[in-house]
Amino acid sequence: MNIQLIQGEFSANDALALITEMIHIKIKYHENKIAANSHEEDIKYRESKIKKLQKDLFELRNKIGVKSNQVKLDAIIKIEQ
Repeated sequence: MNIQLIQGEFSANDALALITEMIHIKIKYHENKIAANSHEEDIKYRESKIKKLQKDLFELRNKIGVKSNQVKLDAIIKIEQ
């Protein structure tokens, strides 16, 4: 099953705002899992995921900041069982 989450052309500011919100939700998810979990390995894993998301967001801001006015986004969630 696939869910088309985002598809279309957005202004650079709108695209960045949308992606930023999605990344912040994912970071919050990992932070909540860290707060609920005391296993050191899992905490380190989630901290590395958070750092990667923050790095990706930083790079995206730099790239979109110097890019054109319009950005195409296509985000599909693929669910497999």
